Amino acid sequence: MKNKKFENFGRVIEVKDSIVYAEGLLNVKAGDSVLFNQTLVRGLVLNLEKERVGIVTFDPEYLIKPGHFVSSTGTFSVEANINLLGSITDSLGNIEVYPDIQQKQTNIEITNKKIFIERKAPGVITRQSVDEPMLTGYTVVDALFPIGRGQRELIIGDRQVGKTTLAIDTIINQREYNDASDEQSKLFCVYVAVGQKKSSVLQIKELLKKENALSYSILVAATAADQAAAQYMAPYTGTAIAEFFRDQGLHALIVYDDLSKHAAAYRQLSLLLRRPPGREAFPGDIFYAHSRLLERSCKLNLTYGGGSLTALPIIETQAGDLSAYIPTNVISITDGQIFLQKELFFKGQRPAVDVGNSVSRVGSKAQPYALKIATGSLRFELAQYRELAIFSQFDNALDPVTRATLRRGSILTEVLKQSPNSPLPLHKMVLLLQSANSGLLALTIPEKISSGFNKYVKEFEKKLFEFADNEHVIAVFGPLFSYLNLMNKNDFTEENHPFNYLLDLFSKDFENNRFQV
Repeated sequence: MKNKKFENFGRVIEVKDSIVYAEGLLNVKAGDSVLFNQTLVRGLVLNLEKERVGIVTFDPEYLIKPGHFVSSTGTFSVEANINLLGSITDSLGNIEVYPDIQQKQTNIEITNKKIFIERKAPGVITRQSVDEPMLTGYTVVDALFPIGRGQRELIIGDRQVGKTTLAIDTIINQREYNDASDEQSKLFCVYVAVGQKKSSVLQIKELLKKENALSYSILVAATAADQAAAQYMAPYTGTAIAEFFRDQGLHALIVYDDLSKHAAAYRQLSLLLRRPPGREAFPGDIFYAHSRLLERSCKLNLTYGGGSLTALPIIETQAGDLSAYIPTNVISITDGQIFLQKELFFKGQRPAVDVGNSVSRVGSKAQPYALKIATGSLRFELAQYRELAIFSQFDNALDPVTRATLRRGSILTEVLKQSPNSPLPLHKMVLLLQSANSGLLALTIPEKISSGFNKYVKEFEKKLFEFADNEHVIAVFGPLFSYLNLMNKNDFTEENHPFNYLLDLFSKDFENNRFQV
């Protein structure tokens, strides 16, 4: 007969390799939170054995000794509220660095809301298809691999190729939407740092503050100095905080940086708990660990509030190997991937997006139609250019048609280059792509120039964006810029694209080097 005294209480019998074994705790469940009473250290139950319970702790093991009492505190939960915006929290949701920004007026519920860290993903009945754009500010991504609110788009590539920069710039690009008075246009952002240096997390915080993006962002950090249990728990904590906004009918974005380190932390815990290793020594349930995390990102229908949670998981590859265990796992869970290639990065293509291996399986339905029209056959032309560029290395005697294709492909490649921390607003992306498609950009480059188009393209961009920022242009075309997201197929066609008239004005201005009212 069970002793009720030990249903929620137990005693430590062994501490070894950061794992605590306790007897008792007869009523505990896997995933429950426990408290070591003498030290107030929290732990997570991962193993349920016949005679004992395996617990991982979020603090160094030397604080816990055999004989210490341990008590169950129920399912792990986090206290989420609007005051977390602008702060850095740990893997348990406790604020480590308090916000030093002014909170904006908002209608979001201010009171604390207790959210379970492990939650069942919303069912099919509660969801709807992705139909709202989530713009990154990068022309190559928004034009070719658009992301919608509620989508899960993987960012994958080797180390030091710009994965984090792409994710952070996406957060920065939401500034204009969060400055708007309409609550439904806002996009609150949660950045989860797993296994990074603490200095890197603080640098990201300072960058977001400098770009006025900290007021709508929350950073959840489990650094390299933290326990493996903290690194394992951080993504689930970040997701619970992001769901605080989604469940109120609002929109949120979560970045997991990165799930490769998260998988390594879970592997470490599993091996220490003597679980059988599988492929690459990962535990058999590593796929489930990531799938139950990412499935919580979705777009809810209006019956359930109409909120959304968009996920940008990051995976680090080794030598560009997409066929490794963790990359293939996460690719199969997500709705597409943006592959950043090291070779392109070192050639100066920034962002180093590999157009051939990248895909978005959902976002084209959420792409603003103005951008879809301006994009045209860009992806096909880039693919054709890459193929011809390979063969042109072996033969200098090229026919005029091939030379023209290579020239146009080189110009388009330069158009897609973009500096870090400088995301473009939608109307500038549309203007730039439309000018490239219409041939206006090519006309500004002398025919005798066969390579080195970068300086000509950047000069064109500079003048085009100065023209777009002109107060007279904004006065006339401001409403057009404002309603770009609402445009659909009924508003215009490729032939009567409203930006063609704007480009005609710009071409005259480009010749005169000034704008005539």
